Amino acid sequence: MIDPLERWRQYGEKPDYAGLLTYGGAPYTQDPAELAGFDVAIVGAPTDDLVSDRPGARFGPRAIRAASCPPGPHLESKVDAFEKLKIVDFGDAAVLPADPARSHEAIAELVGQVLDAGLLPVVLGGDHSIAEPDIRAVAERHGPVGLVHFDTHTDTGREVFGVEVSHGTPMFRLVEDGRVDPRRYVQIGLRGYWPGEREFAWQSERGITSFFMHDARELGIEQLVARTAELVGDGPAYLSVDVDVLDPAFAPGTGTPEPGGMTSAELLWACREVATRLELVGAEVVEVIPTAVGSSDITALVADRIVREILNGLALRRR
Repeated sequence: MIDPLERWRQYGEKPDYAGLLTYGGAPYTQDPAELAGFDVAIVGAPTDDLVSDRPGARFGPRAIRAASCPPGPHLESKVDAFEKLKIVDFGDAAVLPADPARSHEAIAELVGQVLDAGLLPVVLGGDHSIAEPDIRAVAERHGPVGLVHFDTHTDTGREVFGVEVSHGTPMFRLVEDGRVDPRRYVQIGLRGYWPGEREFAWQSERGITSFFMHDARELGIEQLVARTAELVGDGPAYLSVDVDVLDPAFAPGTGTPEPGGMTSAELLWACREVATRLELVGAEVVEVIPTAVGSSDITALVADRIVREILNGLALRRR
């Protein structure tokens, strides 16, 4: 176990730009035996071999860690997640360039190690195809899960450009394989020009709930989250956040940006509320393309705060 704050302990905190890079200065290990006693593990899934448009999400985990702010109480919720929860950075999965199948196997294995140790995994992506190994590992241990899915797109295509495994197909595959309970599956923030009638007909047949951006405008984010919590209900649930749910003004660094999306304030509040109200057993933030490798740019910054709000929600629920 490595403590990135060790040399700064006498000062109470470490400068963001100094020392070992871990999420929020959390202790770091790659040994599953050292996970005992922790509550949450941060896991990196730096792969983007299955994108259909702009690449670069492989640099997301490193950038999110670089953008992560030091621990401290949240001014709005009054909770310090790093005080209420024991958080560890478990490093990155052993992804392999140009081999998405083995990369997904490595991601599922690492997430599985976290779950087997009794921790909740928070995965830093990576393109949205990583949802498949992430949620598969969770469902293997908890059974079919409910799913809250913030995204511009449904990611329920049978194929994208003739390819069945891509960042546009994971939710279709997870539902068809029985990993996600479609009646407890809610999509939030849909807009734009994809998918089409075929995908929405398939969703309707299975009872998946879709909230579009016009629903968010008409209902307001508070009522939308309340409805989501009712639909997902009790039982294990997973939270998947694609940063392209945000308007590109707030997250320009993403693979398939679509104007007309959520604001950062709306999404951050929603993520905290979802984590507070539901029985989360895992979460992920995906499709972050930093404008510079390892940078704390605007998209990496908001992705870090999404993770932090998920942690705040988990701490509030425990309290």
